Amino acid sequence: MKFWYRRGILAWLLWPVSILFLVLVCLRRLAYALRLFGSSHPGVPVIVVGNLTVGGSGKTPLVIWIAEFLKSKGWAPGIVSRGYGARITEPRAATLAAEAAEVGDEPILLSRRSGCPVWVGADRARVAARLRAAHEDVNVLVLDDGLQHYAMRRDVEIEMVDARGWGNGFLLPAGPLREPKSRLRAVDAVVSHASPIKGFAMTLQGDMLHRMTDARERQPLKAFAGQRVHAVAGIGDPNRFFLHLGKAGLKVVPHPFPDHHPFTPRDLEFGDELPVLLTEKDAVKLRSVARPGWWVLPVSAQLDPAFGTWLLGKLDEWRRSKAA
Repeated sequence: MKFWYRRGILAWLLWPVSILFLVLVCLRRLAYALRLFGSSHPGVPVIVVGNLTVGGSGKTPLVIWIAEFLKSKGWAPGIVSRGYGARITEPRAATLAAEAAEVGDEPILLSRRSGCPVWVGADRARVAARLRAAHEDVNVLVLDDGLQHYAMRRDVEIEMVDARGWGNGFLLPAGPLREPKSRLRAVDAVVSHASPIKGFAMTLQGDMLHRMTDARERQPLKAFAGQRVHAVAGIGDPNRFFLHLGKAGLKVVPHPFPDHHPFTPRDLEFGDELPVLLTEKDAVKLRSVARPGWWVLPVSAQLDPAFGTWLLGKLDEWRRSKAA
């Protein structure tokens, strides 16, 4: 969602509505804090990765990093996701064989990259229960974009912020914020993705493309340096993808789409034979109609080493609290 356009007169016209939204947000959070609204805990530590703003900010690569890191340290993580834009009536597993229209684009990517059980649904508490019933070895849960889902009690809250920061600083609909910035005082950590906002630093690394019709065929990104390419991105900040390609020396023809755009082959028909480069998240929606001229760029999160140490410390605290 493009939120940074709400400036000047439009933002101020919507500002009174954002005040009403703020009141409702605060009342809702208070109701959960006072247990007026029901909430539940799955019995294993819950790590929430979310953000105060609408739109993507790099949460999916961070969730993948956390899952891989915890697996390397002997934990057995499971991942819970909303499955944005999918037709989900009951909690279900997001497997590699699933379609994006059924479970969402990000859950398929999470499943493929993390190798962990990934389950989706609107009611994260129910989803977590079903996941744990199906995978009894899972001993930690990671919630992708669950910061405002208070029906699911959590043990660790991680706020993700990217270069766009808080936009114009207003709440919805005048600005991008889902909760006021004061909410930061309650989170356990901030991960800063190319942002001046203080937190654990994160960057995205990716320099190897694979052909969409045959992932075994790979080319370094620099092999396309000096060439004109079509770059397609339906992520929270498409410009981030375009800049990444441009820094590698590619002559980018940018094609931005809204976040979670339901791509069809017609979206990638540009009337020429130039290569088409996609993000990994967008490519999962086009697997069954792939073309030889389409290339995918996977990216991986690189975290401040102190973040992993901090996270293990929080999980150790949870274990000690349960043993007391």
